[in-house]
Amino acid sequence: MDTAVLEQMLDGTFDHAVVHHGFTDYMRDYEVIVHVTADPRSGVAPSYLRCLFRYCVEARCGTAVRPETWRVSLDDRLIDHGTGVDLDGYVWGVKWQALYPGAVLLPESETARRWSTALGIDFHEVRLELTAHQLTLLFSDLQVSEVPVGYAPFVADQG
Repeated sequence: MDTAVLEQMLDGTFDHAVVHHGFTDYMRDYEVIVHVTADPRSGVAPSYLRCLFRYCVEARCGTAVRPETWRVSLDDRLIDHGTGVDLDGYVWGVKWQALYPGAVLLPESETARRWSTALGIDFHEVRLELTAHQLTLLFSDLQVSEVPVGYAPFVADQG
């Protein structure tokens, strides 16, 4: 995948709301679901984008919340917006986090080079900084597609 195209795709998600991230149910690819909105006066309807990081050989997730904030955010009432909104601490229950300061491609990644050599296809490393998490993904390809409202990546087949 061309790095200029990759960077352009990542720029399209900057400062929007991430509502889900994790490995797909088949566990090869990593997905980030982003709720994209615009000023209502623009006439652009909100949408949900699925950023599918294909052939993801490594995904690291760590907290972006500082220890002093964690210390005051352990109350289980903070995992529900209704019970946590008036409490001190990080309200986990908002169920989204901003992709801010954003996604950064790490073009000099030695790990990506090693995987590219081992598999014979291009690999990339990207860091996504969100308000609650820091993600580092090592993958080969990125596909971005719109998904319907209510898209649930882990709904079990009822058939």
